[in-house]
Amino acid sequence: MTNTTQRRSRQSPTADELRIWRGFIETARELDARLSSRLHDESALSSGDYTVLLALSEAPGRRLRSSALAKAVDWERSRLSHHIRRMEGRGLIRRDDCAVDYRGAEVVMTDQGAQAFRSASVPHLRAVRELFVDALTPEQLDQVEDLTAALRTSLDASAPA
Repeated sequence: MTNTTQRRSRQSPTADELRIWRGFIETARELDARLSSRLHDESALSSGDYTVLLALSEAPGRRLRSSALAKAVDWERSRLSHHIRRMEGRGLIRRDDCAVDYRGAEVVMTDQGAQAFRSASVPHLRAVRELFVDALTPEQLDQVEDLTAALRTSLDASAPA
C-alpha cells in the first residue's frame, strides 16, 4: 500500500469526495427507480421478477437450485423464498423437487414466465438505451466500464472470505 493510499484509508472523505459519492449514489438510485417503474408499467413485472427470470433464462434448462438462484441474484434466501412464492402464484415459475438431492428444490421458469420475460425485455432494453446509453458518449461509456471494473476489483479484494 502506498503512503497516499494509506493516508486516504485513514481519513474521512473530503467534502468534494462526499459530493461525488452522493451524486453517484443518488443518480444510480434515480436511474434504477426509473427503469423499475418503466419495466412495471410496460410489462407488469417488477425489477425483482425480471432479475429472477433473467437468471433462470441464462441457466441450463431454465432451472436453478434455490441456493444457486439466491447467489445468482445476490439476495438473501428468505427474500428469494418470499419472492418466489409470489411469482409462483402468478405462474411465472414453479418449484420442482431436485433430482439429485431430495432435500432441495429447483426453481424453474415456466413457459408463461419465459413469455413474460421475452415480452418485457424489448421495452426494458429500450429504456436502458434511452436512460443510460444515450445519455453518455462512447468515451464516457468506456469510462463507466473502467470505473465499475475498478470498484468491483476493490470490492472483491475487500470481501470477507
